[in-house]
Amino acid sequence: MQSWSRVRVAKCQLLVASSFVLLLGLSMAATAAVNYLGTHFAVVGRASSDRTPYEATRRWAFCTSISLAGLLTLGAVLGAVATVREAGGLMAGGFLCFALAFCILVQVAFWRFHNPAQVEDAVLDTYDLVYDQAVRGSSITLRQQLVAIQDTFLCCGKNSPFGLLGGTEVSLCPGEEATRQDCLVGVRSFLRTYGNIASTLTGIGLASTVYAVLLSSFLWFAFRSGCSLDRRGKYTLSRRARDCRPQEPSFFRRSPGGSALQHPMEADVLDGRLRASRPSGGPQFLQDS
Repeated sequence: MQSWSRVRVAKCQLLVASSFVLLLGLSMAATAAVNYLGTHFAVVGRASSDRTPYEATRRWAFCTSISLAGLLTLGAVLGAVATVREAGGLMAGGFLCFALAFCILVQVAFWRFHNPAQVEDAVLDTYDLVYDQAVRGSSITLRQQLVAIQDTFLCCGKNSPFGLLGGTEVSLCPGEEATRQDCLVGVRSFLRTYGNIASTLTGIGLASTVYAVLLSSFLWFAFRSGCSLDRRGKYTLSRRARDCRPQEPSFFRRSPGGSALQHPMEADVLDGRLRASRPSGGPQFLQDS
């Protein structure tokens, strides 16, 4: 395959990859909005204090998702515009955004691999705390927060390890609410579904950013080398790139009056020897020869 064909194929692939990365960035932004403003996470956040591990994990996840969404969206826009305009500077900016997004995704994947249940444990600890305080205390606010969590996750209470529930625990699940599933099971099921979606987006993001980094680096080198599209639709070297050829050394250049290459140093030496061998007072025709 010729060089101009490779450049054209790479440009088409980068346009498709940029569109896909843009959709991925928007998906991550939507995930961040659900994480911070969604009903399930918001109701647990209202029941927990600001110093709990759940709130710290929630804020970290939101900031990371927004940062990734911004980098992916900016990189996709810069890559698409640079591909259309064949601008090396914009392509370098897109490459930098893709590289930074890749580094963040690697850290997220590493965190998910070593701490797969951190978010789940934080939410369940918050529910256990609210449930115990509502059972042991008589605060109406705590009971309202517990009821809000149970209505959101469509669950009620939690099973006792001894199989017996006290009167206060039974009163928290009156009537048809007693037939709902255990809240520990319902919360864990929802969080695992959400975690699978986040892991899928992380894996797709890693593959997309690696592909975009390779394409953007190749096109940046192609644009820097002066490869441009002419009127016939073929990629050729620009006039600047053709004019920047290395010049031949002075002693290999062709003399203006001769047809052969001659080393200037040897010519000067030969001329000096001839002049030194001529007699100073000899006939005129010997000096002119």
